[in-house]
Amino acid sequence: MNEIISAPPPVDPEAEIARLAQRHEAAGGFGIQLLNIIGGQMDGLIDRLPREVRDQLGQATHAALVQALAVASQSRRVVPDQSPWMNRAVTSAMGAAGGFGGLPTALAELPLTTAMLLRVIEGVAVQHGFDPAADSVRFDCVQVFSAAGPLAHDDGADLGFMGARMALSGAAMQALVTRVAPRLAAAMGQKLAAQTVPVLGAAAGAATNYAYVNYYTDIAHVHFGLRRLAVEADIPHDVAVARLKLALSVPRKSP
Repeated sequence: MNEIISAPPPVDPEAEIARLAQRHEAAGGFGIQLLNIIGGQMDGLIDRLPREVRDQLGQATHAALVQALAVASQSRRVVPDQSPWMNRAVTSAMGAAGGFGGLPTALAELPLTTAMLLRVIEGVAVQHGFDPAADSVRFDCVQVFSAAGPLAHDDGADLGFMGARMALSGAAMQALVTRVAPRLAAAMGQKLAAQTVPVLGAAAGAATNYAYVNYYTDIAHVHFGLRRLAVEADIPHDVAVARLKLALSVPRKSP
């Protein structure tokens, strides 16, 4: 099956790199501000979780990611891709429901949010002309999760999630999930901890999910934007990634 299902209009490589760099820098920004406003504290959030939850978080996240792969793909047959505002609304509502009951409901919400985020990432792949049913594209969708979450204060230097694909096979996908799960677990641990904020649990749950859906939407656009640029402009993917890293390393001029 072909991984590209449509051909978007050609783009200017330098202009596109600059646009993708700007989007990468802006990822998750407003959501973090919103969480700060309602009282969430970023530093040491994960320490709020009980030790047994922290110890089991990696395994739970791995299972959630495996479930999300099946659910996200199956849902595409029934429910079409939604607009960004609808994705934000649904994901925020899920976070509010998860945070309302504290840690137990937040844990129950974890696989649902993971599936929703993966579905959003798949939708971005479609916008860039890729077929989410293709194994290579599913591989990339999971790989997007290896980017730091919006609560991790990533400085934009780690673009390892845009690296080369492994040999495509069921074993390769399983290996990728195993490699990505710890990074995603750290991100989701921050989210769960925010949802345990007394009184503000529902608001914190909505705000963190809002931040996560915005963040992974932006990161997916960067990821698949580079993939598309490599194809359309006939630029090796590693060269496109290097150009993006260079763009991100250049200090922005103050207004």
